[in-house]
Amino acid sequence: MSSWVVTTPVVFIVVLAIMVIVYRLLGLMSLSVDTPQGSGKGKAYACGEDIKDNRAQPDYSQFFPFAFFFTIMHVLVLVVATVPSRSVSATTIAVAYGVSLVIGLFVLFRK
Repeated sequence: MSSWVVTTPVVFIVVLAIMVIVYRLLGLMSLSVDTPQGSGKGKAYACGEDIKDNRAQPDYSQFFPFAFFFTIMHVLVLVVATVPSRSVSATTIAVAYGVSLVIGLFVLFRK
């Protein structure tokens, strides 16, 4: 029993219409462009403290190696965990994959 109401284009248009309505309603509640600058409505709350603009430039160069390590280790665990139990060729491929990942991590964390 197929109904045209649950087809992909109809559901897409219905969800799109709902999202447009939500977007418009949230736009009415948000900070307007016409708000005067001195009102403080657009400033971040800092416990009543008058703060200057934040000029910090975060550096993610130290974060990347750890994120890469985390990703590689999870992929390695996934590969090793899904190797069939009595398959020598699949085990060999998983071990070779693990060795290549360890070498890649040594290259990543070398000084």
